[in-house]
Amino acid sequence: MRRTWTAAAMVVIGLVAVGCNTQGSGGDADSLTGSIEIDGSSTVFPISEAVAEEFGKENSGVNVRVGQSGTGGGFEKFCAGDIDITDASRPIKDEEKKVCSDEGIEHVELKIAIDGLSVVVNTENDFAECLTVDELKKIWQPGSTVKTWKDVKADWPAETIKLYGPGADSGTFDYFTGEIVGEEGASRSDYQQSEDDNVLVQGVEGDQYALGYFGYAYYKENTDKLKVLGVDSGNGCVTPSDETIKGAEYTPLSRPLFLYISTQALEREEVQEFVTFYLDNVDALLEDVGYIPLPADQLDASKQTLKDATA
Repeated sequence: MRRTWTAAAMVVIGLVAVGCNTQGSGGDADSLTGSIEIDGSSTVFPISEAVAEEFGKENSGVNVRVGQSGTGGGFEKFCAGDIDITDASRPIKDEEKKVCSDEGIEHVELKIAIDGLSVVVNTENDFAECLTVDELKKIWQPGSTVKTWKDVKADWPAETIKLYGPGADSGTFDYFTGEIVGEEGASRSDYQQSEDDNVLVQGVEGDQYALGYFGYAYYKENTDKLKVLGVDSGNGCVTPSDETIKGAEYTPLSRPLFLYISTQALEREEVQEFVTFYLDNVDALLEDVGYIPLPADQLDASKQTLKDATA
């Protein structure tokens, strides 16, 4: 199941349709029918796509579509009632809650996994190994005067830094700017932006002096093409890994990932079955897509939240 995501492939499958044939807790095989619309975070996309694919091996009567318009774009569609589930790499914002409420959309929030935002450079970069939070802020803050690597550290080369990162609709953008710059959405704008993390991977891969950031899974899937940097938040340099992310050592860029499901959609059997399948199988699929399982008590809490919502 291990996947290598390419920008071309993602454009072609911008919306992935997966046929499903479930033997869920509520019925016999082949008895479930309907459709489920999912959109949102490009970070969470590989998880939901993998779950939909596995769900489809047991189900033929349910059509599950998984798109990726970014966390912010997903919440826009979700609160408009256009989709049943939205993937999110950050919690829903108060203003988004209000839009949902105004439109009569109630929701259930479920934690599903852990991510560690990864700061990466080109594999030919032989000088940078670690950046402090202050150095990252100096590079990415609004009005930054950093143009070259030498502007970051005096003994680094006077070569122009080509920056790559997610756009403003991305939950990754919100989380990174909040933790590194100190204010969500506060960022320099003169960088290559994309909601498709594969575009960012290709950008950093193709430029010797590039620097970028995105979800851990996209680094882990491209370790032969990228070099990951450690981050020093005050207690020494720590590089993202399964162990440092799960153990909360990789700070401040470790974060939970979420599903939001509308309560209206949860009234439908196919949605209940799919989300139940998701929580029951997500841990087994995370290794294939490159993210970290939740602690058992947190996953159990998500399962209980779903049980309470569908009681």
